[in-house]
Amino acid sequence: MTAPAVEPLPLDDVDLTDLDRFTDETGPWRMFHTLRHQDPVHWQPEAAPNSGFWAVTRHQDIVRVDRDPDTFTSTRFVNLEEVDDDQIAKRASMLELDGTRHRALRALLQRQFGNSVISQYADFLRGLTARTLDAALPRGTFDFVQHVSADFPINVLARLLDVPPEDNRRLIDWGNRLIGNTDPDYADVLLHSEDSERYRDLPFRSPAATEVFEYGRELARARRGGTGTDLVSRLVNTEPRDGIPLSAQDFDNYFLLLVVAGNETTRHAISHAMLALIRNPDQLDRLRRDPSLIPGAVEEFLRWASPVYHFRRTATRDTELGGRKIREGDKVVMWYASGNRDEDVFPDPYAFDVTRTPNDHVTFGKTSPHLCLGNLLARTEIRIMYEELVPRLADVRLAGPVRRVRSNFVNGIKELPVTVTPA
Repeated sequence: MTAPAVEPLPLDDVDLTDLDRFTDETGPWRMFHTLRHQDPVHWQPEAAPNSGFWAVTRHQDIVRVDRDPDTFTSTRFVNLEEVDDDQIAKRASMLELDGTRHRALRALLQRQFGNSVISQYADFLRGLTARTLDAALPRGTFDFVQHVSADFPINVLARLLDVPPEDNRRLIDWGNRLIGNTDPDYADVLLHSEDSERYRDLPFRSPAATEVFEYGRELARARRGGTGTDLVSRLVNTEPRDGIPLSAQDFDNYFLLLVVAGNETTRHAISHAMLALIRNPDQLDRLRRDPSLIPGAVEEFLRWASPVYHFRRTATRDTELGGRKIREGDKVVMWYASGNRDEDVFPDPYAFDVTRTPNDHVTFGKTSPHLCLGNLLARTEIRIMYEELVPRLADVRLAGPVRRVRSNFVNGIKELPVTVTPA
């Protein structure tokens, strides 16, 4: 199998800050292809008040940055927005920490996302998947995002938080409004608008954050001092290893991170995988004929989807990367999605191959202190979803245009209309 490379874009036309490029299916990949081949550590100017960033697009350079928090810190924040010390003090979550405190906060829930605990959820996940598909597939023609890929992981998150399923729509809505803060269909206030200054001290500059905070605080008040094993109970009743108690603000930001991360990336990975299987029916046939391929195929789903385009670091000292001189204080942005199409690591990277091995993708980061805490849960959810879904599909086709989130942070699908013929 050989898939043609995307058509490169002239280097002078590359603009990773142009969000409309990211609503076009090929736009991001054309820019990434050009950068990897012509300027793999590329200076990208930005509009004020931002100051520009280094775009890191090769797999080997991404891995180097990801594994070196001493040189490339998360403490100046991990998105493109430039924040001052006051905003950092108010908004920093575990993602925006390094060193001892990061490890202590990560350890609070690390066991809950480890294999021994996640394996206990297998029966629940399989039953939930069956119920999701039982409700969706008889519709015949439906939006796969709404009825499958958004519905499923949010039910998992509700179980982990021990909140009623009736709250699912609120959880989905909050995630959309927070992560979709550059998409007019989702955002209360667009990130780059003047109005967003009113919310500068809130995560994602989104008023939705205040709603998430209050919801989490109610759960915390009810569970503090109890014996529950849900994620909220663990947070409020466990002291971090470093001996520094979790402050109210720490809890707010940790809880909001769980709401966002527990839904968004898995949802988009499931959607992108379905779209890839529709467009590559030979690969869907392979999975039908040999379901034992599905666990390995999950890694190709994750590589292909790359649900998070990038994460940012900031240089703590002058250094060199890819032949470029990086100055202390420069923003250095790892474009994971580009690394997942690097020809030096992935032969025929534009081919969707469910038997691809090895598959050294960087979708969750790369064995760094910031490796995605929920990566095993995400893999398990996606695997069980497709183990249940593939045998039920006699045929599946697109039933309308695919709509994408207007964002250069999340590689999200808003609508994926499909027509299904059940097996």
